[in-house]
Amino acid sequence: MKKSIKTLTAALLSLTLGAGAFAIDGTEVMTRAYDRQKPDFSKAAVQLTLSKNGKTEEIRNVGEYGRCKDGLSDVVMIFLSPASVKNTRFLQKENNGKDDDKWIYLPSLKNVRRVGSSDGSKPFVGTDFTYDDMSTREVADDTHELLKESADKGNFKDLYVVKSTPKDPKSSQYSYRISYVTKDAYIPTYIEMYDNKGKLLKVNEIKAINKMPGTNGRVYNVPMENVMTNVQTGHATSMKMVNIVVDQPLDDHYFTQNFLSTGK
Repeated sequence: MKKSIKTLTAALLSLTLGAGAFAIDGTEVMTRAYDRQKPDFSKAAVQLTLSKNGKTEEIRNVGEYGRCKDGLSDVVMIFLSPASVKNTRFLQKENNGKDDDKWIYLPSLKNVRRVGSSDGSKPFVGTDFTYDDMSTREVADDTHELLKESADKGNFKDLYVVKSTPKDPKSSQYSYRISYVTKDAYIPTYIEMYDNKGKLLKVNEIKAINKMPGTNGRVYNVPMENVMTNVQTGHATSMKMVNIVVDQPLDDHYFTQNFLSTGK
């Protein structure tokens, strides 16, 4: 089962020791990451950059709408440029207790196509993210082992390190994942994904997190740049928030197949 991300988009306790064991386990860390608070609405301008061995190949501009309603998250992405992907639109709707629904509108075909579970390991609009990477797995689908109570990785320090292994190997394109999770916001800021031979395949890294005020005194921890790197090919995709607004209501029609078809 999978749970939506969220708007690039997207996604993690204090620790004490007792009798030589961790006072928190991997399942609890990942549960808190899974359940962290999200904005009721979000609207963002996203710059998506494709690169190979550090050299930029293409820059794409994307509009993204997000909604969290009745505890379920939906996201719409609208590709604005360049011409090769312009007017491509993607909708992901989270379901309770079953896989997310996903649809994509391809202007070359002039129709909306459902993205099936068999498409999960395919690249998302030519990026280094797959369709399954655009969702977060249900905590219960994996076993979670706390490897370290504190480690530094990338731009963040003092992180939990959790190894997540699918209970059903056929349910995931990865043999296991290792997540480095912040202790204040429970955000996995660095995730290593291993192929079916146990070799490191991809790394998903959050470069920065901003605190953003919402309604009713809420403050959200918003990832501002997310980079997925295929370490076996040297290819990478960066999703960077150019601008984002939270908790300003959006009309329900944005989160429909009709909007995918018409763009309005």
